[in-house]
Amino acid sequence: MAADISYDTVVNSVVEILKKAQTGLPQDVTDALKRAASQESSDIAREQIGAILKNIDIASRKQVPVCQDTGILIFFVEIGREVKLDFDLEAAIIEGAQIATKTIPLRPNAVDPLTRHNTGTNTGNGIPDIKYEFVEGNMIRITAAPKGAGSENMSAIRMFNPTEADRIREFVLETILKAGGKPCPPIIVGIGIGGSFDKAARLSKLALLEDTDKMDDFEKSLLEDINALGIGPMGLGGDTTALAVHIKKACCHTASLPVAVNIQCWANRHASVTLGGGE
Repeated sequence: MAADISYDTVVNSVVEILKKAQTGLPQDVTDALKRAASQESSDIAREQIGAILKNIDIASRKQVPVCQDTGILIFFVEIGREVKLDFDLEAAIIEGAQIATKTIPLRPNAVDPLTRHNTGTNTGNGIPDIKYEFVEGNMIRITAAPKGAGSENMSAIRMFNPTEADRIREFVLETILKAGGKPCPPIIVGIGIGGSFDKAARLSKLALLEDTDKMDDFEKSLLEDINALGIGPMGLGGDTTALAVHIKKACCHTASLPVAVNIQCWANRHASVTLGGGE
């Protein structure tokens, strides 16, 4: 077993990263909001972003969630191939989520999809949503990425024909335009291209973890087109509908072209911890 990795360490670390994710935003997201405020030509849009920044500051100082919708709990877990565990890693993550729900506290959002019975713990059948990946090394990296329903509900996926790659831009803009102010813009847009139906969706959510400042030319051009829609902060108009666009791709079947658009609100919450790494 890699040094410093135990059941209790994982539990405590999950509580810590959930608190960090829920009570503050990554610096790149805050910086992007500040830049947007300084560049906005609309007084109303500037005021809206100013209110968001004030909200972030208050949440950080008082250590309370930045939004009343503390989201469905999602974790990305990278496991080093040299790591050997003698405990149930998933059970530790789940217990950490349950403790965090009580101590931060978090709004209990996990419900049965049909009966709508609330578990009261943000855990239950299939929740938290934990995505595992094996990587090189002797460390475990856990990333918490809570996802609110307002933005998640505006996300979309489409199975294109292989010859329709030139329609991806149209699909992205159509999805954003239909969403309007509902996902609480300025938004971050994650796009998954390729894989299978479910792989494209997973890629689009993973894309939201990318640094806001790092975009290639295609991503930048999509961002320009999205901002040209004029939806603006909170849907009240302005120059800033989105802060960033990130794309992740995977090979797909020769007969298909899956494309998923995962919309994230301005509260692009995520935090990570790396455990282990000792001799």
